[in-house]
Parts: sequence; C-alpha cells; structure tokens
Amino acid sequence: MTLNIRPAVREDAALILRFITDLAIYEKAEHEVKTDVAGIENSLFGEGSTAHGLICELNGEPIGYAVYFFNYSTWLGKHGLYLEDLYVTPQQRGVGAGKALLRHLAKLAVARGCGRFEWSVLDWNTPAIDFYESIGARPQNEWIGYRLTGEALTSFAAG
Repeated sequence: MTLNIRPAVREDAALILRFITDLAIYEKAEHEVKTDVAGIENSLFGEGSTAHGLICELNGEPIGYAVYFFNYSTWLGKHGLYLEDLYVTPQQRGVGAGKALLRHLAKLAVARGCGRFEWSVLDWNTPAIDFYESIGARPQNEWIGYRLTGEALTSFAAG
C-alpha cells in the first residue's frame, strides 16, 4: 500500500468536483454545490488564484483531496494555513489518507512560517471531531462564524 500526496493540477478539476459533491452529500448539503468543472478550473487553477489543492492517491488511484489557502493573523503577525476541504472516499477511510493529508499541510504550514493551521468541522460530525482531537487539534468554541452570501451579500455590498 503506497499513499502519495501531490499538488492538484488543472486536469484534476473534474475529479475535485466529484470529491466536492461527495463531501457535500456527506454533509447533507449537496444542493449548495453551485460550481462546475469550469468553475473549479478558473477558481483553483486560474491566474491569481489564492487557493491550492492536493490529491491523495493510494497505489496510483485518487482517494481524497484537500483544498487550502493562506490567511493572516494580526495578533500573531504571521500567515496561517486554512483548510477549506478535506475528503477521503468512504471505502478508503482508515488507511491513513486523512492523517497523511493533514500532516502534509502541517509540514507546509511550518515550512512557510505559519502561526496557525485551522479548519472548521460540522458540530454533528463526531468521527471527524474525534479524529482531529486524536492528533492534538482543539476546538475554538469562543468564536462564532458568520457568513454573507447570495442576495444578502449583493444587497449589503450595494449599500
């Protein structure tokens, strides 16, 4: 069994969209996936993209992915790495792919001098929460996430 993590490339856009859709189904939010292959190509691999992707392969076959970007902490005066998505196919969970992806990203964060490596998890996703806590991650319960999207975003931006 050989796990390999490689940077995602434009030719992975359809695969990434499939993984995104599978993750959304798991998170009971398939209806919220609004992108398509062209959207992934443009947003993840287009000029000026600030997001990056990784593909995890088992014996040469893709079994998972991660999408991340760099943010900034004013309190630390350092960049941070934010994990947007982490997904491993259900059939391959337990082979170490999730941990390998997280470790790869942690090494990247350390190499880039990041002060933090952060992500969010749905409060009902007990298997993920247990896994994250098993590697030493701790929840940040003092913060509440907010989001402007769709009509609320465009209305607010318009004044």
